[in-house]
Amino acid sequence: MDVTNNEEKEFSEKAKRDFKLIELAKETGDEKAYAELMQRYKKPVYHMILKMVRNVDDAEDLTIEAFAKAFKNLRKFNPEFTFSTWLFRIATNNCIDFIRKKKLDTMSIHNPYKNEDGDSSDIDIKDVNLDPQEEAIKSQKVEIIQAIVTKLPSKYQTLVRLRYFDELSYEEIAAQIDAPLGTVKAQLHRARELLYDLIKNRKDFI
Repeated sequence: MDVTNNEEKEFSEKAKRDFKLIELAKETGDEKAYAELMQRYKKPVYHMILKMVRNVDDAEDLTIEAFAKAFKNLRKFNPEFTFSTWLFRIATNNCIDFIRKKKLDTMSIHNPYKNEDGDSSDIDIKDVNLDPQEEAIKSQKVEIIQAIVTKLPSKYQTLVRLRYFDELSYEEIAAQIDAPLGTVKAQLHRARELLYDLIKNRKDFI
């Protein structure tokens, strides 16, 4: 990616900084670059997802998945667009996959959203059935999360698998492992923090 070229275009200073961070992440695996990218966009991505799914727990899970997928595919990033536009599109598509599967009725799903650079994107669900390409994307997402989960301490792996792969509610997980609901929530919260750390340090799961 030619950063100099990007600086000649009408990109914001924030977007130009993103390009430099992406270059560092791609070329040297700089952990600080991944961490800064996540720090810059974790909150806006989370709030966008929350508007779509209207559930805090699901929004936190989907935010983790969005960053995992973006960092896994960072070499596919097209510098003709801003990183925020690309990341928000990944997060949106991931949500659409989730909403199709859950058959959620969300009001915001038919409305466009704008990222921090003012770029607008439409969210459109055409069919409840996934086409072959979508199935491939879904499989890739599962592979990414599975790779991360294996790096967690063993006591968190079961909880994360029940939440992410079996898609059980907190109450269902508590019943299955015979633990207090509060304990399940606290441990899953800690597991998410560890997942974010692993995603920032891409070498831990690639």
